[in-house]
Amino acid sequence: EVVLIGDSGVGKSNLLSRFTRNEFNLESKSTIGVEFATRSIQVDGKTIKAQIWDTAGQERYRAITSAYYRGAVGALLVYDIAKHLTYENVERWLKELRDHADNNIVIMLVGNKSDLRHLRAVPTDEARAFAEKNTLSFIETSALDSTNVEEAFKNILTEIYRIVSQKQISDRSGHDDSPGNNVVDISVPPTMDGQKGNKLPCCQSL
Repeated sequence: EVVLIGDSGVGKSNLLSRFTRNEFNLESKSTIGVEFATRSIQVDGKTIKAQIWDTAGQERYRAITSAYYRGAVGALLVYDIAKHLTYENVERWLKELRDHADNNIVIMLVGNKSDLRHLRAVPTDEARAFAEKNTLSFIETSALDSTNVEEAFKNILTEIYRIVSQKQISDRSGHDDSPGNNVVDISVPPTMDGQKGNKLPCCQSL
């Protein structure tokens, strides 16, 4: 599963609705607690069903939302390019992820609302440099006009899929038959390679 995190009002819910339903709601209300949606995409000829959790950015929900970091294999850390404070707070969100999430979680920094060019407060180069320093991937998106939304989700899901696939291959070679905890929620159909079912596909251990 992938979590969307970041300050309240940066557009997390609209990024999710744009990716999963191709909808955008200008009157979007603050998320209460967590909500989730799913969408299947193709990667390397395989269908991946992604579960994406949208978390509330408000401080009062912090205890609830941080519980969702633990099972996550990926995170989109979102800020608003027109509100510098939401970018300054990225550091705090990152620390929270590092404290609560799996060490191998894939994190992508997302500068949303790229349509607000005339109000830009966070230079692209500055955010990209921060991402590189912290080994995060980086992209700018607009949930309003759809720019890069599809790319952001597909890029992180592809990266996760490839890491999970590599892990399963190395697990097999090490004769480890227990599915790794951090891969349980990504539904990758097992490759039929003549194995006699001595390894559970990751999603069947639930």
